[in-house]
Amino acid sequence: MSRLVYGAIASLDGYVVDAEGSFEWAAPDPDLHEAVNEAERPLGTYLYGRRMYEVLSAWETIDAGDDPVIRDYAQIWRDADKIVYSTTLDRVTTARTRLERRFDPGEVRRLVDAAERDVSVGGPTLAAHALRAGIVDQLHLYLHPVVVGGGTPALPGGVRLDLRLRSERRFAGGARRGPPRPAAAVRAPVRRRGGAPGLRRTSPDRRSGLTGR
Repeated sequence: MSRLVYGAIASLDGYVVDAEGSFEWAAPDPDLHEAVNEAERPLGTYLYGRRMYEVLSAWETIDAGDDPVIRDYAQIWRDADKIVYSTTLDRVTTARTRLERRFDPGEVRRLVDAAERDVSVGGPTLAAHALRAGIVDQLHLYLHPVVVGGGTPALPGGVRLDLRLRSERRFAGGARRGPPRPAAAVRAPVRRRGGAPGLRRTSPDRRSGLTGR
């Protein structure tokens, strides 16, 4: 069974973009970029909101030059299917991409369950909907040793997730990865503060020696 994965490069205090709208401090060094490539290589589909799609669509035509890591990621991105959720975008401009007007967690969960490869939800805004609905199976968080003091958070407020750290790694530039995942071993209701129970989906992990959520 495939998984829904959310990955983010964030500051130590949990922001993907600072209060000035900059994320230059989050630029990955070659060591971290290689790790991101390996984490995204198994993905078959990316789910994006409008802003994330408009930023990442540059990979469709980017000139990677002689950098093998950049060339590798560009090919990974181009080979994957993309679904863009937006009520304001007129059309998509990249191959293997379709436009949807509504992000429905139930439909997304069915899409993931039917997929042959893992699916990624990209960007904190769209990921917040998936996290609140309890349909995310795995988090890949890459934390830079910088505190930015505010901005766009990688994780939504008002949501409690009981996570289990399965592995961690430090990179040459100082960043650190720890992919936590919900700790329960069965599908179970998760009560969120001030809201109705959601579902936390669990399944065994078939790679990297990791067990299920």
